[in-house]
Amino acid sequence: MKSPYVSELEPNRVITSSFLVHSKEIRQKKSGELYLSLMLGDRTGELDAKMWDNVTESLDAFDRDDFVKIKGLVQVFHNRPQLTVHKVRRMDDSEIDFADYFPSSKRDPEEMWAELRGLVAGVSSVHLRSLLEALFDDPDIAQRFRRAPAAKSIHHAFLGGLIEHVLSLCALARLVAGHYKNIDPDLLLTGVLLHDIGKIYELNYERGFSYSNDGQLLGHITIAVRMVGDKIRALPDFPPPLRVLVEHMILSHHGHLEFGSPKVPQFPEALLLHYLDDLDSKMECMRALVEHDRQLEGCFTSYSSALERTALKMDRYRTWDRPPGLSASPETNGAASPSPQALTTPNGAALDLPAAPPAQPAAASTPNAPPTHRAPAGTAPAPHAPVAAPQAPVQHPLFASKPDSIFADKLRQALKPAAEQEG
Repeated sequence: MKSPYVSELEPNRVITSSFLVHSKEIRQKKSGELYLSLMLGDRTGELDAKMWDNVTESLDAFDRDDFVKIKGLVQVFHNRPQLTVHKVRRMDDSEIDFADYFPSSKRDPEEMWAELRGLVAGVSSVHLRSLLEALFDDPDIAQRFRRAPAAKSIHHAFLGGLIEHVLSLCALARLVAGHYKNIDPDLLLTGVLLHDIGKIYELNYERGFSYSNDGQLLGHITIAVRMVGDKIRALPDFPPPLRVLVEHMILSHHGHLEFGSPKVPQFPEALLLHYLDDLDSKMECMRALVEHDRQLEGCFTSYSSALERTALKMDRYRTWDRPPGLSASPETNGAASPSPQALTTPNGAALDLPAAPPAQPAAASTPNAPPTHRAPAGTAPAPHAPVAAPQAPVQHPLFASKPDSIFADKLRQALKPAAEQEG
């Protein structure tokens, strides 16, 4: 097992660990020298990395989707962790455990597959159930459907993400279909199960997530319609109008032409599929945004182009139900408050301000002072609020006496109250 994972990294520590290279760019410094800009990752998240020195010997040593062993210093840059790479080498596949580098569903894939097959068996329409069984009985489809992510990066972008997304939609569909009496639950469930089935061939997910050649040229919607057509040809009794309805749900599930659907939803089950799919994908997208955000401080995440917004980190914002003295960020708990004397100038130089004078002792009683009231014997003295000792005003260094400074004397005279100046 690799260690440390991205989620375990702490600032100002030199680490040696292994990562999967998600991206690699060769850039140029202002001086003209080259440096490497990398995005590294493992199953817990991504890490921005830069290699500033000794770049020439590492340019061709590894590439994107390679596993690398890296030694470097973890720092904070723009409120995010960044790794400065000192040494890097490419690792052989025999040195790594693939499970350490790819995020995956927290649910067991075989358990999810059994749940999906139970849903298929519960479809009452003979024609729709026959189509679903023809697809999910295919060994290649079954193997890929268990493992595929639902997307390259936007939502459910982890191994097993596709089947987890589909099962989540099935649960939503069963809840909502009962609310609307004009909905055919079998048709809606069929659309849910098949709308993203083309992603098992659209995406590569063996070494990182990327688009396959078919994915680039056709896309998962076209691939899914083709897969359905291939299976229906072996079902001669399948009604042609029902085939059109199933294909329309696949074609229109993105909801809008500008989002990649060649048709907009034109009957209730298709419209409901679109909105449920959009809801589930956005809720997962926001969950992942908050969980994997690399901002070290503040209550909001970085901007998400997919959601077109930032997201609130609720655990940092909900201060009213947090135990007193406990911060949402573990690294800030118990941190010492900055000293009021530890001030600096804009150029970083220390600025020594005079410390507040110590409290003066209470004045002793004089012979002419009135006698102190004493409580009768056997009774407790009446409680009274403690009187704070007067403190001498603190004079700012700017206004300290400087016999050799005409400017300071004039400034001090100008700031005096008018009554004092007239006197």
